[in-house]
Amino acid sequence: MNLNALMTFLPSARITAGHDAGFPVSGICSDSRKVENGNVFVAVRGTTVDGHNYIGDAIEKGASAVVCEHVPPDADKSIPFVVVPDTAEALGILLDAWYGHPSSGLALVGVTGTNGKTTVATVLYELFRRLGYRAGLISTVCNYIDGKPLATNHTTPDADTLHALLAQMVAEGCEYAFMEVSSHAVDQKRISGITYRGGIFTNLTRDHLDYHRTVENYLKAKKTFFDNLPASAFAVTNIDDRSGLVMLQNTAAKKYTCSMQTLADFKGKMLESHFEGSELSINGREVNVHFAGRFNAFNLLAVYGTAVALGEDPEEILVALSALHPVPGRFETIRSPLGYTAVVDYAHTPDALTNVLNGIHEVLNGNGRIITVVGAGGNRDGGKRPLMAKEACRLSDQLILTSDNPRFEEPDDIIRDMANGLNRNELNRTLRITDRKQAIAAAMQLAQKNDVVLVAGKGHEDYQEIKGVKYHFDDREIIKNIFASQHKS
Repeated sequence: MNLNALMTFLPSARITAGHDAGFPVSGICSDSRKVENGNVFVAVRGTTVDGHNYIGDAIEKGASAVVCEHVPPDADKSIPFVVVPDTAEALGILLDAWYGHPSSGLALVGVTGTNGKTTVATVLYELFRRLGYRAGLISTVCNYIDGKPLATNHTTPDADTLHALLAQMVAEGCEYAFMEVSSHAVDQKRISGITYRGGIFTNLTRDHLDYHRTVENYLKAKKTFFDNLPASAFAVTNIDDRSGLVMLQNTAAKKYTCSMQTLADFKGKMLESHFEGSELSINGREVNVHFAGRFNAFNLLAVYGTAVALGEDPEEILVALSALHPVPGRFETIRSPLGYTAVVDYAHTPDALTNVLNGIHEVLNGNGRIITVVGAGGNRDGGKRPLMAKEACRLSDQLILTSDNPRFEEPDDIIRDMANGLNRNELNRTLRITDRKQAIAAAMQLAQKNDVVLVAGKGHEDYQEIKGVKYHFDDREIIKNIFASQHKS
């Protein structure tokens, strides 16, 4: 593909005078460090770095053209500069064209919301593979191309990686793809140029205010995803959440509603719940699943509704759902030989903690205590820390505050912020143990038969990030080692 052909996808672009745009290009790149000879370099303004400052570096590495919002006065004008109003938007459009419009060759569904994205996207991926389709997954835990795992570092990859991944899925015969869509990705236009067959809204509670600053901005980012869905797409939303109908206000997509409480296109009801799973009613049909908790019942309801919207047979969907299992690190249960249960969950917001703890209460029904081990991430929204501690303490018999991923903050400072949300009586049943391994071990020592120990915040993660270094740390591994020693004793 030559530059002229690429330019046809950017009608508002103008090219610097005196340059012929008929030459072939070797690729599109937005990271100056990765530019190869003949690439078109797109200078994107990031949250901390402005690509315009690295135009010179990109040219030195062999960039054949530069896409930018303004031409730096000291720039080397020996190559063409393509000036556009928004380089983040242009990047996605160019990548989509370069890779042959891969998202148009897939039935691609995006999942957005504060909680439940990973479970919904992953279960959809596993469901459609069980139904006999080749499918792809883009998620927080791992990316997959029809069973082949690919490592992931972000909920939604950068635009360069994302379009290449979609192209690889098409090349390997995938018919469907399911992806988590983070608010950061929408706001930074990392999903520009992508065509969606459908979108799912799970819920919206306080999160990422270190980035969005206000809940209103956070909501707006989520809503933008639905605003941009085409009329050929569908939107599935949770109307039990007060933001659910807001997401549909300006979308051209066909609208579907999900609810566990009221009339909806897809209506669910929890009939029975235990740690090994639940019995649900979905649109009047009963199904036994390997997922516990009301929050997971909604996740499965959204999966069911999406599969129906994609044209699958309702009975076949329910049969397939009954065979699937939870995502690693999401309400993952491990049984102690001493008769109590450990639950590992990724819950790292006040609402997610509430959902998981309510799910545990639904199963226990008063026949056992709950001991919760939880921390909060460093260099993130500090305002949610006392709220997390308050919810964890309200719904637990014993609370242990510990370290999560402190990043560049001091763990004790984060724990102090959490403890500030507790009153004197709540503090009396709260321990502070900074070392996470010791905190987990202490919880296990306190647990008795029929109790539940919730270890929250990290879920599937197998590291702890401290001062810019990731050290191996896996909550599940530590718990299993403790339980192994109980077997020996």
